[in-house]
Amino acid sequence: MSQPETELILNADGSVYHLHLKNEHIADTVLLVGDPGRVERISSFFDSIEFTISNREFATHTGMYNGKRVTALSTGIGTDNLDIVVNELDAAVNINPATKETNSSLRSLNLIRLGTCGALQADLDVDSVAITEHSIGLDGVRHFYDIEPSSAERKLENAFQAHMGFNEKINKGYASSADPQLLSKFESIGSSGITVTANGFFGPQGRVLRLPLSTPNVNESLTSFHHESGRIINYEMESSALYSLGKALGHRCLCMCVIIGNRLAGKFSKDYHPAIDNLIKSTLNNL
Repeated sequence: MSQPETELILNADGSVYHLHLKNEHIADTVLLVGDPGRVERISSFFDSIEFTISNREFATHTGMYNGKRVTALSTGIGTDNLDIVVNELDAAVNINPATKETNSSLRSLNLIRLGTCGALQADLDVDSVAITEHSIGLDGVRHFYDIEPSSAERKLENAFQAHMGFNEKINKGYASSADPQLLSKFESIGSSGITVTANGFFGPQGRVLRLPLSTPNVNESLTSFHHESGRIINYEMESSALYSLGKALGHRCLCMCVIIGNRLAGKFSKDYHPAIDNLIKSTLNNL
């Protein structure tokens, strides 16, 4: 089905509007980071770099690492940006820019987010890695799409909503899951569990500066939640949109984050950059 100009917006060279990328610029494995500066940190480990481009917060480097082609791409902060990134990556590799029709043969990408997060369990050390097996999104991005959760995801959603008893003004939370093959490949890097994706950094993550919260003690409720063999281990701000949209479009998704703060212990990393470097190197080597 062809897309109108206002639906799939392309630049003059045929690249997608925000990312400025075309099919040939994108490797089958894309490492997603929030910070544009972290893209250069990833590509510093590459054996060679074949392509770079930057627009707004979206920076991209594609190159080779140990014989494997890899793309590093920055997304900025938040699920609204992930909505742009996932859709435009998919459009770049799966929609013909000349006809704006979906290709007969579709590419499936490995979309691996490497980020930072805050732990919600006292036993998780600062500078260790949290791996998102399931994400519970408080952002609402998935609700704008006709995406049907799996039975396991629906069960997790129902259990979470029943446990939290949310204020009716707040999104009740939707569940999405990591790709099982990627999870198995990288699970030795850190601790796996359930991630809560917040749609903000302060109030939506239970932080109080000068404004009071509509749902006090939200972090204590999150920490006490258990579902089957899993527990909520961390907050971050992107994985729910990545998992739900990426999987629906046929891509394989995983999120791994360095814990830079433990919310229960009130501890923040003295310098998390070495831990980020270790996560980058471990990910590249496991590819």
